[in-house]
Amino acid sequence: MDEHKYEVIIYWSADDKAFVADVPELPGCMAHGGSQETALASAKEAMQLWLDTAAEFGDAIPAPKGRRLLFA
Repeated sequence: MDEHKYEVIIYWSADDKAFVADVPELPGCMAHGGSQETALASAKEAMQLWLDTAAEFGDAIPAPKGRRLLFA
């Protein structure tokens, strides 16, 4: 798998009792795991699936911003 340069935000979800890895630049792309490492590995797989699906259907693929996202 190619390494993609999208930001991944990992946080603990008390509701899910798991770490969640969110890829904000790819809408709806997220994964979870019992550890931060597992969540990140799952997110990498989810990113590749997201990108493959977008390419298959001719959807726009956003270029990685390459900088930290800002939250208010």
